[in-house]
Amino acid sequence: MEKPAMQYEVLKWASLFLEKHHREPYVAELLLQHHLQQERAAFYANMRELVPADVVERWKADVIKHAQTGIPIQHIIGEADFYGRSFQVNDQVLIPRMETEELVERVIAYATSRFSTDERFTLVDVGTGSGIIAITLALELPQATVYAVDISESALEVASFNAKRLGADCTFLLGNFLEPIAAIGEKMQIIVSNPPYIAKTERDALADTVRDFDPELALFAADNGLAAYKKISTQVPQVLAKDGAVFLEIGMSQGPAVQELLTKSLPNHKTKVHQDINGKDRMVSSTPII
Repeated sequence: MEKPAMQYEVLKWASLFLEKHHREPYVAELLLQHHLQQERAAFYANMRELVPADVVERWKADVIKHAQTGIPIQHIIGEADFYGRSFQVNDQVLIPRMETEELVERVIAYATSRFSTDERFTLVDVGTGSGIIAITLALELPQATVYAVDISESALEVASFNAKRLGADCTFLLGNFLEPIAAIGEKMQIIVSNPPYIAKTERDALADTVRDFDPELALFAADNGLAAYKKISTQVPQVLAKDGAVFLEIGMSQGPAVQELLTKSLPNHKTKVHQDINGKDRMVSSTPII
């Protein structure tokens, strides 16, 4: 068994080890914080505290596993943070990305300006995965009736667990894109989606932490990554309310193509490409011209 050592001492070893394996050194801190079950502030305040030997042993095993295999730390921990909340994740769902928080923020801003706090409206998250978008919007916009759709039963199990744990009122539906919404005859005032948009030809360029561990169903799309957008665009007119809006996350080179698809489907809407915090095309919105 490992000998007890101070936090900064074990982290120094891990930083060098991870750099040697071309991994990010901060991973060691996140894993150690998890094993110690400490909040961020307490963790950094206790750098000269001894780490129990059994904790060091388990933590070091996880550091080595991540370095050698590329397994995401979120899979090791079983959780990922998104919009200030912790969500269960596994290899059946996409690990949340920071860029998707910007998509959520844009939807919240639109809904807040469009609807009063006591005005009910309908919203659907297409391809919900772990449920991060639907659940966050349900909690941030309590006047919304939120639906969430996914073609994967395993993903819906994760999303349902997350909704129950976080106290979010969402209706989860199994099916392909917007087909379940059309089947129940509901009209949506907001459609939001972070669909698969990576072209299969780009697979080898992805980091192994993504390529080898995120589900292919949530990553890759045919037609140079545009297949999901084409499908959603053809289904939108059937389920979107006349005054409804659409918000889609996109790959940074897909803005013009997705904008064109939505413009054709919703000719009476204003369709626009938006950049993320890094100045890259990341979202397309289509809002009613009122």
